[in-house]
Amino acid sequence: MNDLDELFGDGGVLARGLPGFVARAPQRAMAQAVADTVEQAGTLIVEAGTGTGKTYAYLVPALVAGKRVVVSTGTKNLQDQLYRRDLPRLLGALKVPARTALLKGRSNYVCLNRLERALLTPGWRYDDRLNRIRAWSRSTDSGELSELGDLKDDDPLYARVSSTADNCLGAKCPDFAECHVVKARRAALAADLVVVNHHLLFADFLLKEEGFGEILPGCDAVVIDEAHQLPELATQFFGVRVSTRQFRDIAQDAQAEAEEWGDLPDLVTAAEALASAVVPVEAVFATINGRLRLEDLLIRPMVPKLIDQLDEKLFEIRQTLKAYEDRSPALSGIFERAATLYERWALLTAPEQLEGRVRWVEARGRGGSFHQTPIEVAENFAKMRETHEGAWIFTSATLSSNGDFGHFQRQLGLVDAQTLALDSPFDFENQARLHLPAGLPEPNDPYYTAAFIDSIVPLIEAANGGAFVLCTSHRALKLVAQALQTRLAQTLFVQGDDDRARLLERFTADGNGVLVGTSSFWEGVDVRGRALRMVLIDKLPFAAPGDPVFEARLSAIKQRGGNAFFDYQLPEAVMMLRQGAGRLIRDIGDRGLLVIGDPRLRSKPYGRKVLQALPPMPLIDRDAALAWAKTL
Repeated sequence: MNDLDELFGDGGVLARGLPGFVARAPQRAMAQAVADTVEQAGTLIVEAGTGTGKTYAYLVPALVAGKRVVVSTGTKNLQDQLYRRDLPRLLGALKVPARTALLKGRSNYVCLNRLERALLTPGWRYDDRLNRIRAWSRSTDSGELSELGDLKDDDPLYARVSSTADNCLGAKCPDFAECHVVKARRAALAADLVVVNHHLLFADFLLKEEGFGEILPGCDAVVIDEAHQLPELATQFFGVRVSTRQFRDIAQDAQAEAEEWGDLPDLVTAAEALASAVVPVEAVFATINGRLRLEDLLIRPMVPKLIDQLDEKLFEIRQTLKAYEDRSPALSGIFERAATLYERWALLTAPEQLEGRVRWVEARGRGGSFHQTPIEVAENFAKMRETHEGAWIFTSATLSSNGDFGHFQRQLGLVDAQTLALDSPFDFENQARLHLPAGLPEPNDPYYTAAFIDSIVPLIEAANGGAFVLCTSHRALKLVAQALQTRLAQTLFVQGDDDRARLLERFTADGNGVLVGTSSFWEGVDVRGRALRMVLIDKLPFAAPGDPVFEARLSAIKQRGGNAFFDYQLPEAVMMLRQGAGRLIRDIGDRGLLVIGDPRLRSKPYGRKVLQALPPMPLIDRDAALAWAKTL
């Protein structure tokens, strides 16, 4: 491949072709490691601090290597940014004839078959937006519903005009030849570099849906950006999940088909019975807060009976559908969905729990979901990697603790991978300060949040806003938001008041706002300049006790003689804290103040280790923090 010094160096190809490009030694080092790994079909883990330029550091070797590469990002927004902004710039500068493709999950594309059916459905056919979507569907090249702009993911119409793995008819669909998902898959299979997201990467491996091919076979390298998200996502995808919505959707679709045929009264009866059986189960979910072990749910009065009734009605509709599956592709598809759902449901509700797995339930939306997930995912992820023998590259700004990648490696079974830790090129010594408020009570004290609020209000006022207040729980978020609403003159933006993208846009445009958020804002948020000059964190982000998967993992560690706190809880908290702290300095000209309220950073022996994992910014007292805030 081309000499990387000629590409990344001062006066090199990128410097000549990309306005504002600055040569950075860490970026060059990462690019070399990526190039070597791709060439040797090895495995590499790279932690690249904020400002390293890791996106170019893996894209450039991928583009000039002359190999087929799959790049997976953490979110659809990052996919779009990489494909629509970063890749075109690089292709123009490098002048390489690489073919690129963007591939998302099927629900992101308009489904021509479901769109036409919606136009015939009572209650929808008079929605003017459907005619607009139909007109657009005849002119769009990509078929991505995001092109419509004003059609949001949570709009009921969105689900009506898109498909899912459950309701897609695949090769049986009468519109298969014109299907945008099929076209996108074919383009991806023909491309030199394909941009996907983690959800799609896992789903593609697990589902291998007929008629849509696979992503990994035939590629020479897989690059996983935002790789710190993989362990949690792997837990979701290597498990079994059934939602009450799936029951309702099957009942609804079966009834619609039966009524259209007009001579299937037994199917109408079975669909109505299933829909009725779901209602009391969803009422049970309304009483659940967070996650709960399935075994703890089943000891509640009447719950086993309700579960049995749901099981019975699902079996009945499956058998009824089987008699009519040859009538049409739609009925055949609904039967297959019911049969698959029944298999998963039987696994979830079996009398015996599989070893190494944990069963749990979670309230979500109108109803909830039943889960069976692996306690550890290393073995499952190893099987996924075995399907692709080429190079695997994992990168993120937070994958280690003080340069130790052991926790991440153990979670995914990457013990033999090469590792590389690259510090951020930003000058934290001069650009940032760290303040730990003194005198706060222990985090479990009922007055802790009030004391934390008292400690940060003067700092926010001194800086005139421009702050993120990151909370570790929704309860703390509510308390903080209520207090700041009455105590600050600055505009307050609160998670949940608007969707995340719009909230960030409004916060950034304000310039002096204060945004209060929980997990959604700890990572994947990039606000540069003065609009964000202070990040205030209420507590160390330890996982809340009581979560079934979390408790099962701790128990497994203890059973094999490990230390659950130091082997799992602390590394997870450190990684999350580093993500939150990483929101502060996003550019070479940024200046800011990081405030962490948790007194355990001073009082506990592990506090020093946590502080050492943060960027090297000077620790200052309250008076110095107030003075620094006024200069921001």
